This record gives sequence, structure tokens and C-alpha cells, in this order.
Amino acid sequence: MDLIQDGDYVLIYLDAKRNWIKKIESGKEFHTNKGVIKFDDIIGKPYGSLLKNQANVTFGFYKPIGSDWAYQLGRATQIIYPKDAGAIIINAGIKSGSRVVESGTGSGALTQILAQVVGPTGHVYTYEIKESNYKTAQKNLRKVLDDLENITMKLKDICEGIDEDNLDAIILDMATPWEVVPHAWEKLRNSGIFASYSPTIEQIMKTVKALTEDKKFGMIKTIEVLEREIMVREGKTRPVTWMVAHTGYMVFARKNQNSSI
Repeated sequence: MDLIQDGDYVLIYLDAKRNWIKKIESGKEFHTNKGVIKFDDIIGKPYGSLLKNQANVTFGFYKPIGSDWAYQLGRATQIIYPKDAGAIIINAGIKSGSRVVESGTGSGALTQILAQVVGPTGHVYTYEIKESNYKTAQKNLRKVLDDLENITMKLKDICEGIDEDNLDAIILDMATPWEVVPHAWEKLRNSGIFASYSPTIEQIMKTVKALTEDKKFGMIKTIEVLEREIMVREGKTRPVTWMVAHTGYMVFARKNQNSSI
């Protein structure tokens, strides 16, 4: 049985809007607007336990997964939401053993998801231009992952070039992804996948234009993912009154072997 240990990070869940990832440490406690949670009361309990605090409010205690961390890590700019991260992974063909370049690292929210998908036989090379983001991501990744053996972090502007060859996918979350298209074509394996995430129409128009030049890339598509949760209650099931609508546009394309045709 998987038990909560002193020093573990645990997702403390009250409801969809009130949940927190906290490091559980003996002798400490967590204060909420629904009362205090004493960590000594949950150490040794199985993950998935439902426990009441002294205010008689029930909380759930779960092992955090990648999507939980993506919401909680945060960053100075817009995060890539789990709904978009899932679309990126599927449409970029990322799987166990994949070699992936990412830029920019930001808080490391997408980096930690990619690292878990590619597994120990794959590798994620992540580029970040801002030193403050780089340091924050280092701290966050050490917190989330057991080890960082399949992640290489680089404090470097990817627009100056990509160091790695024979890549399966390149994923860009940056202001000017079109500037990386020539580097991506050189470094992706044949049929390797270019993916970019941008908040505005103008950005994706420039990116698609760069991808179509000289027929360097094919199978170009742009998508947007909207997520609406359904509140399920007996006799009154309906959509919730809020939803995660536009967060970003995603462009995907596959490298053509011969761009001179």
C-alpha cells in the first residue's frame, strides 16, 4: 500500500477551485478557510484517504500527477494548460523514447509532463532565455520529479540555433516561433514534428507562412482546444458556469525530406 510519508508532496483537495500541493512535514500544519490540517494526522495514511479536520470538513489527499503540477507551478506568463499539453503530446507524436527539444522552459510545467512521457529511454532538451525562469524551473523540476536524468536544461536563446540532432519533435512556447523554423528543419529527423503554441492569430499566421516556404514542412495544421466541465448532480446535470476557453493556438507540421521540389 502506497502511504503518505514525511517529506512527500501531496495534493490536498477540497473542491475544483480549492486544492493545493503541499510538502508534508512532521509537526507542521496547513491553514485553509475551512480550518487547519495537521500534517501529523495524515502521515502514514494511504494516498486517496478522505479525512476530516477539526472543523469537521472533509479533505482528500492524493498523489499529484503532471496536470496537477501544471496548474500549481504557475509562471510569469500564460501556462500551457493540461488540455493543450495533451493535444501537443498526441499531435507531436511524443512517446516513450522520444528525443524532444522545448523552448521556453518557463516554470517547467510542460517540461515535467514531457519528461514523464518520454521516460528513461527518451530525453527532453529545454531552452530558456531568461535566467530567472531558468532558475525557477530548476527548482520546480527538482520538486516534481524523482530525478532529472532525462532532462537537459539550457540557458540559451533557441533562435541562435539548436545543438541537438535527429530530434523527434520540437515544441515552442515563445513569442517568435517562426524564427526557429529554419533551425527546426535542420535538426528534426525526416518526418519529425514541429509544434508551436501561441496566444494570437498574428503569431500563427507568421509561423505557418515560415513553415510553407520552400515546402520545408508538410501536413501543416492549426488547432485550438476548448474545455468545458459538466456538473453532474441528480436532477440538475448541466455545464458549469465557467470554462477554460481560449488559451492558445497550436500549430503542427512535419518535416519534408527534400524541400527543393
